[in-house]
Amino acid sequence: MKPARSLATILPVRRIFFAGILFIAACAVPCAMAQEKKDEGGGDAAAPKVHKKTLLTTLAEGGIVMIPLGICSMLMVYLAGDGFLRTMKKRAVPQDQLENIKGLFRSANYRGAYEYCKANSSPLTNVLRVGIALIGEGKSIAENGMGEELGKENSLIQTRMSYLSVIGVCAPMIGLLGTVTGMIKAFTSLGASGIGDPSGLSAAIGEVLVATASGLFVAIPAFGMFYFIKARATGMIHDVNDTVNMLFRAMPYGRLAGKKYGDEEIYAAAPSDDNSHYITCPACGGQNYPDALECAHCSQPLQAGAPIGQPTA
Repeated sequence: MKPARSLATILPVRRIFFAGILFIAACAVPCAMAQEKKDEGGGDAAAPKVHKKTLLTTLAEGGIVMIPLGICSMLMVYLAGDGFLRTMKKRAVPQDQLENIKGLFRSANYRGAYEYCKANSSPLTNVLRVGIALIGEGKSIAENGMGEELGKENSLIQTRMSYLSVIGVCAPMIGLLGTVTGMIKAFTSLGASGIGDPSGLSAAIGEVLVATASGLFVAIPAFGMFYFIKARATGMIHDVNDTVNMLFRAMPYGRLAGKKYGDEEIYAAAPSDDNSHYITCPACGGQNYPDALECAHCSQPLQAGAPIGQPTA
């Protein structure tokens, strides 16, 4: 079975993202410079004319702050698309992977299941890989390991989603900065030339408000996608958790005690003089350290003060 395709294979968003940034920079800088030159040479007493503005001309009237706003808009589209794809159920719990793992579990081929999960990365297989590697350590340790891995998968999505919230907060502030600097220019020009033509001041105010409108245009969908993807991520984590619980239901931890299915190297070793000082669990026969309160293999309580090297009563 081929591994699940990555996001870069499905959608070349990185190339689109950087190409969009270059396009915005190439268009916005010349237009902003042309707008500044027009403002400097606007002393000609010409008759008022009605100008038809294109979208690009209107955006250029926002000034230099339209460049960071354009970058924020590209980031918003990238993060929204990435989050939407990552939280799809068919990517979190791929049906073909689930069926293959079910078959391996039915045949008790846990080593094969571990290798399959390692070769086919997804939120489901990442969690199962950790659980299978810890089966021999007991139920509680395996469940704790899977819970921590599930938390890592959730943290990865939440971290990427938080950038959408940052864009939603920063975009209006960037737009407001452009509006304030534009108003300063407008009133400075008014102070130098007087108020002979109020229409000039009105036009300048209308132009600088483009920056504020653009900031809100970026921030509103960013906040909307943030909460939308957050809800999808919560549902995805529940789907993975339910699937893992279904697969590990009635797992024979007692019969698998001490077996190692993972290939991770274990660095912690017991001192040579303590290798035989264990308490034997009466339920599963697993060996436990003398200070253990419950069996590490089947979670059965152990009798306190039992003789070392002998089974508990």
